Amino acid sequence: MKNLLLTHHAHDRMTVCGISQAQVYAVLKNPDDLRPSEMSPGRLAADGPYRRDARGLATTRRGVLVAAKTHPGGTFTMAEDLTVTRMGYGAMQLAGPGVFGPPKDREAAIAVLREAMELGITHIDTSDYYGPHITNQIIKEALHPYPDSLHIVTKVGALRDAEGGWPQALAPEQLRQAVYDNLENLGLDALDVVNLRVGGFDSPTPGSIAEPFTALAEMQQEGSIKHLGVSTVIAEQIAEAQSIAPIVCVQNFYNLAHRVDDDLIDSLAAQGIAYVPYFPLGGFSPLQSDALESVATRLDATPMAVALAWLLQRSPNILLIPGTSSVAHLRENVAGAALTLSEDDLSELNSIAS
Repeated sequence: MKNLLLTHHAHDRMTVCGISQAQVYAVLKNPDDLRPSEMSPGRLAADGPYRRDARGLATTRRGVLVAAKTHPGGTFTMAEDLTVTRMGYGAMQLAGPGVFGPPKDREAAIAVLREAMELGITHIDTSDYYGPHITNQIIKEALHPYPDSLHIVTKVGALRDAEGGWPQALAPEQLRQAVYDNLENLGLDALDVVNLRVGGFDSPTPGSIAEPFTALAEMQQEGSIKHLGVSTVIAEQIAEAQSIAPIVCVQNFYNLAHRVDDDLIDSLAAQGIAYVPYFPLGGFSPLQSDALESVATRLDATPMAVALAWLLQRSPNILLIPGTSSVAHLRENVAGAALTLSEDDLSELNSIAS
């Protein structure tokens, strides 16, 4: 029996069974909950032998459980209590147009989050300034109470103004309020990871980040935050943050065509620190390239799938958080990231940024 990962809130177990990755995998408190007659691919389908709770999530005789499966790129351990699937989900697009106001279809947004759980994703990236507040409220409505295997990473350092702008909010009192807002709207007592977002929209701004990062480090000592990260930063700012408190991740703008952080990624990998590229598919301007199209055509895949697969193969510390408000697109992202790129494919793709 091979390739079936079984996990539960209280502990992780691994067993093996010949089930396709395309199946929805059961998550069990005890492998004995799964009777032999239930271990066929058909019985492990989404509408298989398990009851579903009011949220539509799979349950067994032992209670409410979370779907899990083997995932593109496997997992990455950011800290002793923080292991996530390298293929995550970015929740930014769950809010309304321009990441402002409510979504047109709240039920569709909830469905995307629950599908992420069914697909085994254990890393959701968010912020309380998405909406503002709305994205976190939708996450809570869709998934609370959260399984122990799910880790929600948020960020602070900005606000939303009446016009939908993103003014910085880096004063200590603003950061403290932002942490409290995240806790309240997510329904948590402590946040798994809080990233300090500095810099511009998609590029760092040199200068000291000691004051705002120290404010978050103090909240970590108080117990409101478990782990810290930084976003839209340069190497010197990362080093400054590390002189104040440990960091577990860095979020910066990076993709096939934008590779300013190549050396930084390698340096972080050597330290065991996760690198989480935002706009991994190009952001609001999707990646377009003849080389990308060529490789995608050769692999009978979409260009976006190839771009995600390239990121996973670029370095083992890269975690993906592509966003979407579509269940179908979410499934495509997860399936596409499982592509294996050859050396020829990688060489052709690497030429895009040269």
